[in-house]
Amino acid sequence: MPLQRNGLLQLATVGLMVACGAAMAASVPASGPSRAAGLVSRLPSSHNDAPLIKLDPQANLTDVYAFVGQRYDTGEEVLNVVVNVRPFSEPGDGPHFDRFSDDALYSIHITNPVTAETVMRYDFEFSPTTENYKNEGTILSYGLGTEPGPILTLGDARQNFVQVYTVTKTVGGSPATIADGVMTSIPNVGANVTPLYNDSDGRAINGALSYDELDGYTQQAIADASTGEALFAGPRDDSFYGDVPGVFDLLNVRILDNDGDFNDGLGQDGRGKDGFKGFNVMTFAIQIPINELPGMEYIDPFFGPQTGVGVYGSVSRRMTTTRNSGDDIQSTGDWVQVNRLGNPLFNEALVAIADKDRYNATSPVDDAQFSAYASDPELAALINLVFGTAFETTNRADLEAIFIPDVLRVATTTGPVPLEGEVGFSRFGFVGGDTTGGVSSGWPNGRRFGDDVIDIALTAVASGPTYSEITVVGDNVPRNDVDYHRVFPYAATPHSGTFNRKDPPKILKADINDDGVVDTLDILAYFNAWNEER
Repeated sequence: MPLQRNGLLQLATVGLMVACGAAMAASVPASGPSRAAGLVSRLPSSHNDAPLIKLDPQANLTDVYAFVGQRYDTGEEVLNVVVNVRPFSEPGDGPHFDRFSDDALYSIHITNPVTAETVMRYDFEFSPTTENYKNEGTILSYGLGTEPGPILTLGDARQNFVQVYTVTKTVGGSPATIADGVMTSIPNVGANVTPLYNDSDGRAINGALSYDELDGYTQQAIADASTGEALFAGPRDDSFYGDVPGVFDLLNVRILDNDGDFNDGLGQDGRGKDGFKGFNVMTFAIQIPINELPGMEYIDPFFGPQTGVGVYGSVSRRMTTTRNSGDDIQSTGDWVQVNRLGNPLFNEALVAIADKDRYNATSPVDDAQFSAYASDPELAALINLVFGTAFETTNRADLEAIFIPDVLRVATTTGPVPLEGEVGFSRFGFVGGDTTGGVSSGWPNGRRFGDDVIDIALTAVASGPTYSEITVVGDNVPRNDVDYHRVFPYAATPHSGTFNRKDPPKILKADINDDGVVDTLDILAYFNAWNEER
């Protein structure tokens, strides 16, 4: 039976009880800000959340991840904060490839989880993008510096362009430089130029379980700050996943069903089209020792009192930019925030166009001005309009408890949380029975790589506000296109410019018959498998 628009009666009747569904329903108070939160979303994280930032890709934040784990080398408990910027970075976009802007301030904020006031800040500043070349007499940024060939060590003679960065830590208004001249990692140009990234087929190698299993470039780009933090900056795979083409087609029916069988769940067939597959981002990341963080009390909307911190990322530009014919661009004046991101989805999926740019320019301390977008979400009304549902559209105190102020709240007393691929991990977080230390292991308790924020959101919106029955709803994209690493910086290896996950499989010699004709049955199987992956 095909799914009908404007009459999705099945959504009200198909209830898929997950492992902890009954316990979740039993634990939800009847009212008040600490009841379970419905996280409404139909849009992809925050890749293009506002009109102005759409025009400034190098300052455009896409995702923030924050979760408790272990330091890459000692096993010490740390808070991992990984921030992605520059959406839809094409892996083969040479010869210059994407790099961090040299006139932007990339910041990680540790905040009070209740007030969102910043108590600790890490600022990343990067060296010029038009300098630091070994050889300006070539068109190549990588593969030819003072000699041609594959890059085997960061900064070697074959790496023409080098970008470095400085990190400043500010606590209590006192800034201090904790790292200087740290080298960023390099783009994955391809098998000839960056062989350490790729396997024998030319595809990026992923799924490292330890530091020793990381590729050499990533290992070399991990640095230690003078105050005990671990640092990383460079290109990575875009870690977000979702059926963006279907989502933006006014919730195309394929995101909920694509095989006509409702018994396998709404949006759980696993055959959606991942709109982020094969793209890269630029990543800056830090591991902060837990014992260096303040422990602040707050109320988790699902599990009650917790101790932890708030986290968000921001990008700032200089107040004035001057362009002169035949001269370098000059940026002067104070830093002005142009983008910020805490929870996935808020600005992109809840805040109206009229306020999106203003949201990006303000501090989460002042987010009360945006509270109506959480309490009276337009998106719930749009979903009702498209699918004939009856989701609550007003007085959503539960949404306010999650999004206002808009910082990721992370319980820091839980110990390390399960990662994708480990025993106990569920992409649904606590909805899938995945808890650590009495709180959800994943979003909205922080956010891990692999947390299916779209499915968590749609499941909550379909099941709330009473949560008497858990109806699992998703977008038919259950995971990322490649495996994440299980060690810092966690984000997967950047896709290769010459062969990445957007490309069809290679035709092997074994698929060609003795008469030189391609074995069409074998090739058809390859392309079917490729299409299933997509």
